[in-house]
Amino acid sequence: MSGAYRNLSRKEKTVSNLDAFLDKLQEEIFDEAKQALGERGFDRWRNPKHNGRMENPDGWGRVTGECGDTMEIYLKFKDNQVAKGSYFTDGCASSMVSASFAVELTLGKTPEQLTDITADHILAAIGRLPDDDVHCTTLAARTIQAAVDNYMGTMVKKV
Repeated sequence: MSGAYRNLSRKEKTVSNLDAFLDKLQEEIFDEAKQALGERGFDRWRNPKHNGRMENPDGWGRVTGECGDTMEIYLKFKDNQVAKGSYFTDGCASSMVSASFAVELTLGKTPEQLTDITADHILAAIGRLPDDDVHCTTLAARTIQAAVDNYMGTMVKKV
C-alpha cells in the first residue's frame, strides 16, 4: 500500500475504491460491446453520426419492429439525390448503430437507388451485430423504404 493511500481519510479511500471499481466496470462493458458490435459498430455507438430528428424533411419514415424498437429516418433531397439524412430510435445500441449506418448508405443516392438498400447492405457496412440483433438491420432497411415511399408520395402530390 502506498504512503499516499495510507494518508487518505476513510471517505477518500471509499471514493477512490469506488472510482476504481467503476473504471473497471466501464472497461468491461466496453470490451463486451466491442465483441458484440465489432470495431465499426462500437465506434459508431460511442460516436453517433446522423442522430436526431430533422426539421422539414422531404421524406420521412417511421417503423416499429417486432422487438418493439421504433425507428425514424429523415431524408432531405437536392437534385434528386439524398443530400442529408438523420435518424431517431428508441431502441438498443444495435438499433442505433443500424439506423446510423443505414442513413449513411442513403447519402448521394436517388430514390430509385434507395430501394436497393437491404438489411444485408447495412450489416455489411457495420461489420457485425449479435445474432439476436441482426433484425435491427431489417428494421433500418424497412424504415428507409418508408421514407422513400413518403418522399415519392409527396412528389406525386406536387405534380
